[in-house]
Amino acid sequence: MSPSQPPVSEVAHVPVLVEEAVAGLRIREDGVYVDGTFGRGGHSAAILARLGLRGRLFALDQDPEAHSHRALEDPRLELIHARFSTMKAALAARNIHRVAGVLLDLGVSSPQLDTAVRGFSFMRDGPLDMRMDTTSGETAAEWIARAEEQEIREVIWRYGEERFAKQVAGAIVAARELAPIETTRQLAEVVGRAVRTREPGQNPATRTFQALRIYINRELEELEVTLPQAVEVLEPEGRLAVISFHSLEDRIVKNFMREQSTADKLPKNVPIREKDIPPAPLSLVGKAVKPSDAEVARNPRSRSAVLRVAEKN
Repeated sequence: MSPSQPPVSEVAHVPVLVEEAVAGLRIREDGVYVDGTFGRGGHSAAILARLGLRGRLFALDQDPEAHSHRALEDPRLELIHARFSTMKAALAARNIHRVAGVLLDLGVSSPQLDTAVRGFSFMRDGPLDMRMDTTSGETAAEWIARAEEQEIREVIWRYGEERFAKQVAGAIVAARELAPIETTRQLAEVVGRAVRTREPGQNPATRTFQALRIYINRELEELEVTLPQAVEVLEPEGRLAVISFHSLEDRIVKNFMREQSTADKLPKNVPIREKDIPPAPLSLVGKAVKPSDAEVARNPRSRSAVLRVAEKN
């Protein structure tokens, strides 16, 4: 660890849209809640502050660092080492089958980005890992070493929406023939030479690093599996709140909530009364919420965040 790199435990994380997300959940003092992405516990702390003595909070996080550097201790809180896609099973194992609210704060946390050894950031040189759960799975370096050029191209295009995906994939394959790409700096330099232009203020490697992180962690697939589970475990009038950080995530959340808040459409002339049509599983709560100018000024990483809330019917 270089002198300029802070120890993992000292890397701070500023939770995004805390007040708005907790308000969206409409906390009941005796309710049972799920924080699907514990991180450093910022949202969990805000939920616990509104719970009474009989309330309970189950928090999940697949990242071992979230557990080893946990600072939040509360008898009403249980922290579970698991992906949020296992939410239903994790709750059932604890004899919990209905909850009053579920919060998902998607994406990568500041400690993950700012800790070089995690390999998430092109701004800090470190091993090209990118796994949120460092106890299992393939690292980004391992995948880059074996993937076909066409597969690399498709991943960078699909998950990074990188218009130079073909050039980047070609550059990666050419570079790995000379030497393994094992560090974030190596990859950033390869991508930087392949991306000819970029939006002002954006590093040429931004989209490629996003794409690899999403792919390595199966983030979009995890989200698609988790959203129906969250609705299933919610009790009537329970709330689902989701904070997204890029368009791919938000599109999945928006489309899911829209579909789940639309009642079944019957063919014309079907002899059925309107009151007999099954209601939609969800109702949308307000409009999408974005951080205030003041929050963005305090925490620039919050600028792309979008909060959506829905209630179970």
